[in-house]
Amino acid sequence: MDDKPSPEALSESSERLFSFGVIADVQYADLEDGFNFQGTRQRYYRHSLLHLQGAIEDWNNESSTPCCVLQLGDIIDGYNAQYNASEKSLELVMDTFKRLKVPVHHTWGNHEFYNFSREYLTHSKLNTKFLEDQIVHHPETMPSEDYYAYHFVPFPKFRFVLLDAYDLSVLGMDQSSPKYEQCMKILREHNPNTELNSPQGLSEPQFVQFNGGFSQEQLNWLNEVLTFSDTNQEKVVIAIFPFTQTPLTVCAWPGTTEMPWQSFGLMSAWCVSLLVTPMMVATLRILLVYITSA
Repeated sequence: MDDKPSPEALSESSERLFSFGVIADVQYADLEDGFNFQGTRQRYYRHSLLHLQGAIEDWNNESSTPCCVLQLGDIIDGYNAQYNASEKSLELVMDTFKRLKVPVHHTWGNHEFYNFSREYLTHSKLNTKFLEDQIVHHPETMPSEDYYAYHFVPFPKFRFVLLDAYDLSVLGMDQSSPKYEQCMKILREHNPNTELNSPQGLSEPQFVQFNGGFSQEQLNWLNEVLTFSDTNQEKVVIAIFPFTQTPLTVCAWPGTTEMPWQSFGLMSAWCVSLLVTPMMVATLRILLVYITSA
């Protein structure tokens, strides 16, 4: 866990309003330690569960309990699929999360789709859309069932938005569906390699099979939510699977993680993915975020 903010870090006029936890890349598998795909960093498959347990203990023991935890994807590792252990491993990790005293909001990453189809995930415990906030008089802020995204309010005047970073992807998609064909067409137009996970020779190396992107439909919905928040003077936190702007091989299609809030002047927005990226503990990224008044 990162250190608690020192009193000197807060202005004299500020007060802590609320906090929330962030964790990503648990990537649990009942395997011995290994290395990442590039062979450059050690991976702690089995021990990642211990780090998750430690994070949960820290959050539970906070003097002021976090309002929620954002789990940003890759909750189990893709190796589970090779050993027919996907469901067992997911159940083990979800049982661990039951120790947490506050709600968990889950997003989906590529490793979720290495293990499960989109249809399976939609009906699984990793779908926390039931926690969404519904703005009755603004139906345009209701997300479509065609992608996994929603928004909620953990504290007055703060709106959190979870996005589906694999809305456009060939991973987990029904291969007989028009959307799969659309995504494969996009991928092959930008990646002529036989191995679609290889960025070799690509001018846009983000167009690899393990990445995904946002449909225009989802971005239009996001604009509606952000417009509502802007009108109602809400601050917004965007929760997204941890794509980063560098290296380009981990950028979302079509190659940017920039959100469209700047198109209509909403500046009080934070992207949790970018905040959490540097916080590496074994295979996990863990963070506790404090929100203070001005």
